[in-house]
Amino acid sequence: MTENWAFLKEAKPFIQENFQAAGFEKPTAIQEKTAEWITEKRDVIAESPTGTGKTLAYVLPLLNKIDVNIKHPQVLILAPSRELVMQIFDVVQEFKQGSDIKAVSLIGGANIKKQQEKLKKHPNIVVATPGRVQELIKIKKLKMHEVKTIVLDEADQLLVPEHMKTIQAIIKSTLKERQILCFSATLKEETVQLIKEMTSEPEVLKIARSEEEAQKVGHYYLLCDQRDKVKLLQKLSRLEDMQALVFVRDITNLSIYAEKLAYHHVDLGVLHSEAKKAERAVILKSFEQREFPLLLATDIAARGIDIDDLPYVIHADMPNEEGYIHRSGRTGRAGKEGAVISLVTPQEQSMLKKMAKKLNLSLEEIVYKQGQLQLAPKQA
Repeated sequence: MTENWAFLKEAKPFIQENFQAAGFEKPTAIQEKTAEWITEKRDVIAESPTGTGKTLAYVLPLLNKIDVNIKHPQVLILAPSRELVMQIFDVVQEFKQGSDIKAVSLIGGANIKKQQEKLKKHPNIVVATPGRVQELIKIKKLKMHEVKTIVLDEADQLLVPEHMKTIQAIIKSTLKERQILCFSATLKEETVQLIKEMTSEPEVLKIARSEEEAQKVGHYYLLCDQRDKVKLLQKLSRLEDMQALVFVRDITNLSIYAEKLAYHHVDLGVLHSEAKKAERAVILKSFEQREFPLLLATDIAARGIDIDDLPYVIHADMPNEEGYIHRSGRTGRAGKEGAVISLVTPQEQSMLKKMAKKLNLSLEEIVYKQGQLQLAPKQA
């Protein structure tokens, strides 16, 4: 129960009220373990699976530290995609209710003049994509001298060669005693080393999905030829209670799958990184309301998507190890049940089995038979 969580007991009343209003009875492991460090202004490097409450883990203690009398940004939260920025911003908006804290979202591609107007209202928290932040710093519209904390959300996606110089420049624009918090579902050892060079004696935390939670998500594969993947998706779309986020390799494949499935009268939605914000919002809302069974997406487009009670994730194209973790984490969130289905060719099957072994996943073959999914008969 929440009364056992030291941080929440000492937090400002609006935080306690909003946490309870959201229906949470207790913190997740990452929330409980990082709150004290963040409150004590320590640098943090934290890895925790998708759906384990990483955003709230840093949002709550940071909201608690905001001084509304300071008329400059005190917290800067960076995320790799506009979708994730908007998702984080929504969480900040929800949990700052009842306070005078002001927050603003800044994303690339949006009208920069309008964003400058937002900054004139003296936000305490800025949630943004790195490129747009750097632009606004360069034209002296975003003042960084009062920024005490920088959060890198999905740090593995931010600390890549194309973003690295931008991130370093943003960090250097703040005062030396800043706090840096890095959160991600997956962190490679080289990424951890990069972060350590930018931080001061960071606390490093790695949380694995609990065995109980892991057992609630089944991992399966359907064996087929490449040309039959569309046919299989067509069949899966007709299953009772089918609602799946279907991942494909890139925009080209997305168009091919979407076109072929539409030709076979399959109801579906399509998400790609070039879709406008309003368009994406409409598609996601329709999908959440189960107006169509399949939502096709690329990895980039799916960053930041948070769909409650999503029963299925389908890998139409095989991901790498990191991609498998991120994609699969869209189902079975917050301890709910879910299923991950990979459509694989015989060659991909051996790759998937190696990956499952490395990730310690129990993998089972299934077949589509008489309008149902069944476990494949065991080979004699």
